[in-house]
Formats: sequence, structure tokens, C-alpha cells
Amino acid sequence: MPVNREIVKHIAKLSKLSLTDFEEEKFTLELNKILEYMEKLNSIKTDNIETMSYPVDGFNVFREDEIVNSIDREAALKNAPQRTDEFFKVPKIL
Repeated sequence: MPVNREIVKHIAKLSKLSLTDFEEEKFTLELNKILEYMEKLNSIKTDNIETMSYPVDGFNVFREDEIVNSIDREAALKNAPQRTDEFFKVPKIL
């Protein structure tokens, strides 16, 4: 279904956009080019093509987990403006 200026105006209205006449014409042509390309893609025979989740073979690219020492609680709370025994104290936000 080709796109005409009325459809572009309707889409612009739904999107709350105000388009000039030049922009309406430009978008009409561009949307029709996109739809033509999609038709070309739809015409490709893919019956014997295996479906893939990813275009390349993947493998686990994550790093290995390593146990490392982190800052101890007392050092982390040392410069806190307010704190309880074990936690930072912050204003209540509701």
C-alpha cells in the first residue's frame, strides 16, 4: 500500500508534529522508498535458510568471576555525614 500525503498528514497529526508542504512531500517519498525496500526483502526466498538467533556464532564473552577484597564497612562509613551502626543514614524520601 503506497503512502500518500494524506497518510503522512494523519501520522504527523497523531505524532503532534506540524510539517511544511516540503516536509510532507519529502516524508511521502521516503516512506514509499522504505516500503519498496521492505517488499524487495519480502520477495527473497528463505525457505531453505536455517533460522538464527544471532548473525555470528557466539560464546561466553564475559570475564571469569574473581573473588577480590573490597573496602571494609568501617572505612566506607568513616567520612559519612550521618550513619547508623552499619549503614549510611539518608533522609527519608517518599
